[in-house]
Amino acid sequence: MGLTAPAAVDTGMRMDGGEGKKRYVSTLHVQLSPRPRTGVTTNNLTMSKNETLDSDFEKMCQMKSKPSPSSSVFSPTSENLNGSRSPLTPLGEGGAARGPVSPVQSPQTGTPARRKEAILKRRSSSGTAPPLQFSTPPAVVEVQVGAEARLTAGFSGSSPVASCWSHNKEEVKDRPGYRVESSDEHSTLLISAARPEDAGLYCILLRDRKGSAQQTLTLSITDRPHPPASCPVVSFSPQGPVLSWSGPSYDGGVAVTGYVVEVKELGPRKSAVWRELTAHCKSTSFRLHSELRRHREYCFRVRVCNVVGVSEPSEESQVFQMDAQEDQQEELPQYVDVTIDTLHKVTDHYNVLEKLGSGKFGQVLRLKHKETGHVYAGKFYKGRREKERQAARREIELMNHLHHPKLVQCLAAYDNKPEVVMVMEFIAGGELFERIVDDSYEHTESTSASYMQQVLEGVQFMHEQSIVHLDLKPENIVCVDKSGTLIKVIDFGLACTLDPSTPLTVMHGTPEFVAPEVINYEPVSLGTDMWSIGVICYILLSGESPFQGSSDAETLALVTAAQWEFDDESFEDISSQAKEFISSLLNKNIRRRMSCEEALAHPWMVSAGAGAAKVLSKNKMKKFLARQKWKKTGKAILALKRMAPKSREGSLSVSSPVEDSAEVLEALERKLHSAPQFSQTLSDLTITAGSAALLTCQITGYPDPEVQWLKGEEVLEEQQSHVTMDYEEDGSCSLRLEKVEGQDFGVYTCRAVNDQGEAVCSATLTVKNRAGR
Repeated sequence: MGLTAPAAVDTGMRMDGGEGKKRYVSTLHVQLSPRPRTGVTTNNLTMSKNETLDSDFEKMCQMKSKPSPSSSVFSPTSENLNGSRSPLTPLGEGGAARGPVSPVQSPQTGTPARRKEAILKRRSSSGTAPPLQFSTPPAVVEVQVGAEARLTAGFSGSSPVASCWSHNKEEVKDRPGYRVESSDEHSTLLISAARPEDAGLYCILLRDRKGSAQQTLTLSITDRPHPPASCPVVSFSPQGPVLSWSGPSYDGGVAVTGYVVEVKELGPRKSAVWRELTAHCKSTSFRLHSELRRHREYCFRVRVCNVVGVSEPSEESQVFQMDAQEDQQEELPQYVDVTIDTLHKVTDHYNVLEKLGSGKFGQVLRLKHKETGHVYAGKFYKGRREKERQAARREIELMNHLHHPKLVQCLAAYDNKPEVVMVMEFIAGGELFERIVDDSYEHTESTSASYMQQVLEGVQFMHEQSIVHLDLKPENIVCVDKSGTLIKVIDFGLACTLDPSTPLTVMHGTPEFVAPEVINYEPVSLGTDMWSIGVICYILLSGESPFQGSSDAETLALVTAAQWEFDDESFEDISSQAKEFISSLLNKNIRRRMSCEEALAHPWMVSAGAGAAKVLSKNKMKKFLARQKWKKTGKAILALKRMAPKSREGSLSVSSPVEDSAEVLEALERKLHSAPQFSQTLSDLTITAGSAALLTCQITGYPDPEVQWLKGEEVLEEQQSHVTMDYEEDGSCSLRLEKVEGQDFGVYTCRAVNDQGEAVCSATLTVKNRAGR
């Protein structure tokens, strides 16, 4: 019998997880009844009481028997017809709704009606979409510690654009003190109270539907500097006593501007109050002046200054008595063949004073002989394991063969478990490179040649004993005093005696100064030291390291490849003889490197002292020393962040940021995925019959949504003569109807869908009669 309306219509939606994807399937359940109803609403579309369901079912449920493999299809299954009730998600902002309209049961048969397949239109790919690119240049942001840091990047691309910040290859996520604000045009990382560990390079990664891009911004956190790395030490020069100290382990992120020297007078009637001796010292040494009275005892301490503030004070120096101004330079001791004393302790003969330095072996402390009052340096080995004790004994034995004025001397040794102590001559002048950057010192090519000549003389004596140093670097070249130009080579902890019948391979050294054969685990020879001398000479003249990479691994790779060059700016004032001298040492082929004898006979060495007298810049040398100090004190990461050249602090790439971790890239991919949305919805349109009607909207979402147009519940197809559909690369979507007539009146709907969900928006087209008709 003919029916005019159902008794009830139920709508439901379920989620099918077939093939690992979310698929929204909505169902329309119909209960037949012979009684008419005034109207039924389904998916916000109303059927009037005068319409028959037969024709509506035919329109809503038509399906092709063979779906196109290139199209997405909403297809029902028998499981959709279980009668369960699950209402469709209501339309939200922008006309968004979840779940496409589903097929319903035919009132005649009770089985799913055959509805025309829902052919979806895909976004065109014309190549005209705007490329993903940054609209702001890479920035260097500098803030003081504790202040708010704001890193911002502007960009443009095809919406949606997902952005992700990373620091040290880890994604920066919202958490207390850190917040990310992002849109399709910019992204800002806010750090409410910046800490020193927040400093460094921040990478923002972008991705849109066409590609990816990245930009690096630098955050510099400035703070008060750390105090000097060691306590002050008083030494003697022909001009009087000199107080010297080491620079800070961390300069606070900005250059050190000077040092404050403080003094405290000791005595029974003294208040022991610290007072300022000078606030304008520009170097790491200060000549004690006549203001300090003779026969009085004093202690000293030092503070470091930068533009942010003044550091905490250093450790106090040992007590110094002004009448101890020993005019005499302590005479060099006679060379001694040292026998290790196992009966006494070092404290039986020496007073142990302040720490002068430390390393992997242990630490170096200042010693004062109890009888003579002479000052020495004590190298205290850890010595808890037998292997460490054997290494200490081997170094002591080896130094018995190194009696030369350019090599530091061992004068005594003690072995009492768990400690092995080597007593060496005390060299008060400090590291050579520290001496060079002193504001009172004139650094020239001639003085550099003189220093290299002394290094070669000491190493030549070692090589004559078939001993190779294997750890030559700037820290192991020290000045005899604060005012002269005499130097000594120190630290023979890695030195070895070569045996022609047994090739020696080692796997230790300092990355910047180690030779290629060490990295390749090939036999070393006397030429291995010559490579290191070449690196030292390169730095001495330019202030730059020829093989310094952003990491030890990169540095070692550059050394292995022997990739280096003379920087035009750094070597602009350096003679061709000096450059030829370096080139003859930094040769990957160990057999082609100069020997000590050949180096000392080189024209640059022969003319040492008569070369170019132009004063060389110390700026790069200061940066080099700062980086070395940071490495020694566990501040290597801060050093690399601080010392990165400004020209390299920002970078831009439109290629895939493969250097970032998979976790960051996965987070970016997750952010990019989004359900369809209408950034511009359809608008109602009134048109005169015979004219063309154009309905437009703008769609966003990722993956690219596919689009379907409907009139009422009828799927529109471009095969219809007067229908044209366009879906542009920028997401704009349009429906054009040519020569509209009265029958084109109705509600038109655009449906967008991807694997994240679905959105719909609708508009009413009203057709007016032609004028005069």
